[in-house]
Amino acid sequence: MSGFLDLRLGFIPLTDCAPLAVAKTMGFFAEEGLEVELSREASWATVRDKVAVGALDGAHMLAPMALAATGAGEADIIAPMALNRNGSAITVSRTLAGALHAAGPASPDGPATAAGLAGVVEARRVRGEPPLTFAVVFPYSMHNYFLRYWLAQGGVDPDKDVRIVVIPPPRMVEQMRAGAVDGFCVGAPWNAVAEAEGVGEILITASRFWPSGPDKVLGMAARFASTRPDDLKACLRALMRAAAWADAPQNHEVLVEILARPEWVGAPADAIARALKSEIVFHRDGSGLPMPEHGLWFASQMVRWGQAGADADLEALVARVYRPDLYRAAALTLDPILDPALSFEDAATPDAARLFDQRPFDPAAPLAYASSFAIGRLRD
Repeated sequence: MSGFLDLRLGFIPLTDCAPLAVAKTMGFFAEEGLEVELSREASWATVRDKVAVGALDGAHMLAPMALAATGAGEADIIAPMALNRNGSAITVSRTLAGALHAAGPASPDGPATAAGLAGVVEARRVRGEPPLTFAVVFPYSMHNYFLRYWLAQGGVDPDKDVRIVVIPPPRMVEQMRAGAVDGFCVGAPWNAVAEAEGVGEILITASRFWPSGPDKVLGMAARFASTRPDDLKACLRALMRAAAWADAPQNHEVLVEILARPEWVGAPADAIARALKSEIVFHRDGSGLPMPEHGLWFASQMVRWGQAGADADLEALVARVYRPDLYRAAALTLDPILDPALSFEDAATPDAARLFDQRPFDPAAPLAYASSFAIGRLRD
């Protein structure tokens, strides 16, 4: 150990903060010799800013936010671990869901559902009604790209046909109840809370949008990794053990009880349990490995929607942020916790970016992918 035992990590009240909550509550941090303070934050912007100024050493973080902050020089953040796959969903108000059902029979096909929404959007325009309002958790987030991709694939231009606003995850349901938003894309458990309270209806889950798709990462200040490498390794070991524990079905009852506490997520136990049954994966199938291919997909969407220029060196940015080497180095000091096939730098990655529309993504050509869509804001 380096001799530094104080570590400050932030989190947002979402089900996928589970590895941090478990590592603290079940003593995994302590067993690695770390005294960790976990700080419940109000918004993703607060998380970014606190990591940037050193008020937090790292955090439960949106992967695209780490890329954007580093690329813009706002912070120097690395992602040495992925915290989960899946867990998000697009939910619409009961009123909008009713309009969609009235427009035609429900379809299990995601693009068809978005195409049905295009009809509702056009009907509102003809009647002179204001555009629908959708909320996402942050401009640089899987949720923003999930919503935009799905809308655009159904013929809805997210920048022209609807209005997109930013709302912190715990406030999504209250804003929908108040009529301020017609739909949102957010992580668990807030979609399930909306359904349970009769406020909204889930249209498409992340696991349907992109099976085994990426979501949050552990975002760490690069200075922490460079000055305290032993403490970083200890932190990663604790979180790996916690993620594996959280994945085990026999632990879900205890996990739900932990997350339902007000200091963690503070949502009803039934809503938290829902995503754990079939959606969120924390560790198995190499989910903890921060895959550069995922970072390149996020970067392609940043270009597609005008958040980055077409001349950006996406490969260099992703290589700077995504650090599977650090994950592997920590994993290999534990009992076998990582699939041997993923233990080596040249290992084949098991999950290609194959979304619901089956459009292939080549991580060697992210700019070509970004420019291949009919709807987008690709800028020079």
